[in-house]
Amino acid sequence: MDDATLEEMRTALRGPVIGPQDSAYTAARTIYNAMIDRRPAAVVRCADAADVMDAVDFVRDHGLEIAVRGGGHSGPGLCVVDGGVTVDLSPMRWVRVDPKSRTAHVGGGARLGDLDHAGHAFGLATPAGIQSTTGVGGLTLGGGHGHLTRRYGLTIDNLLAADVVLADGSFVTASEEEHPDLFWALRGGGGNFGAVTAFTFRLHPVDVVVLGITLWPVDRTREVLRWYRDFLPQAPEDLNGFFAALAVPPSQPFPGEIHGRKMCGVVYCWTGDPERGADALASVGAPFGPAFHLTAPMPYPAVQGMFDDLLAPGLQWYWRGAFFDRISDEAIEVHADFAEALPTGLSTMHLYPIDGAAHHVEPDDTAWAYRDATWSGVIAGIDPDPANAETIKEWSVAYSDALRPHSMGGAYVNFMGSGEGQDRVRATYRDHYDRLAEVKRTYDPDNFFHANQNVCPAAT
Repeated sequence: MDDATLEEMRTALRGPVIGPQDSAYTAARTIYNAMIDRRPAAVVRCADAADVMDAVDFVRDHGLEIAVRGGGHSGPGLCVVDGGVTVDLSPMRWVRVDPKSRTAHVGGGARLGDLDHAGHAFGLATPAGIQSTTGVGGLTLGGGHGHLTRRYGLTIDNLLAADVVLADGSFVTASEEEHPDLFWALRGGGGNFGAVTAFTFRLHPVDVVVLGITLWPVDRTREVLRWYRDFLPQAPEDLNGFFAALAVPPSQPFPGEIHGRKMCGVVYCWTGDPERGADALASVGAPFGPAFHLTAPMPYPAVQGMFDDLLAPGLQWYWRGAFFDRISDEAIEVHADFAEALPTGLSTMHLYPIDGAAHHVEPDDTAWAYRDATWSGVIAGIDPDPANAETIKEWSVAYSDALRPHSMGGAYVNFMGSGEGQDRVRATYRDHYDRLAEVKRTYDPDNFFHANQNVCPAAT
């Protein structure tokens, strides 16, 4: 983009247009994953939906590449494109809660912490992730699971409507009543269909929850995972618990004698009556004599934000994901071996339960194609030092490859890493891929929005 085109864009748009010569450029192009170092021709910080419409028109009419940024958490950096334009929705960071209808209207640049904070004032929340700095937009479009999933389903199961700027620059609201085909595709189909400027969510009564953390030495991974795979699916839906392999961070609430030690464990969230929370979590600390066991009532936003400081922006990340309908003995051997080989202090593996209420939705009701899965796994190589980037990538890829034969074939689209290929995208959408391709042809026939885990438009 030459200087004249950049100035033309600044004239056309209301929000700031940041180019490579501007002092704010480095900050504007920087995203959560420090492994991503791309140089867009411009970053457009859109003030509102009208600005997004104008930006889309400008980028399309000038034959430029486009990427859309919500919270900037994209692991493979899909919100930044070299030489193109990043349409940054971060100024649209707002939430309006209607406590009577138990709904929230959320701007496309909002983060989970914004939604959690606004809902908590009324004792309300919706299932969405486990970290407050995550963008609402990207998490939702990929499906969205978190601490409340077993009780209230996926994030998309609570999506009521979405405002979308399409590839031709037009604006539509998608819901069950309006553009139902687009609404179906948005619920799990990623950023393929347009720039979503606002979401409307159903909220649920969630106020104080009970947090539980139970840790065992890493050499007990095999027996703990065998217990966990049987225990959790039979537990009440009010009890969510994700399994993790980790090195214990040197911070509270963990005692000094286990800081830095490799361990396995489960992080629980009880959404039932807090008075019964201690009893509900009492048995989970009993098996095999854990090295650490904690239960504590906490406001839900505090649980959502408890990893924020540990996983601050600016770290090197490389991740891979997979869906599982069961945790086989063979998979347990893989988990045990790679848990003991954690390459850095922040690297981790999580198995998130996606059963309970998530299984109450029919398989074809949304674009999410794995209603028969019980766990969504993520392998995340993480470290602050760029010198370790290749090490954490190699561990993540090797771990993922070893698990692949024991998985269901696809992965949660938000956990897919860079370079996984089109076959992996197809495996993620299973039989829904062709339907998504038809919707893509209707709303984006030229594949204008392709900086994503891309679904190509169906052939005419």
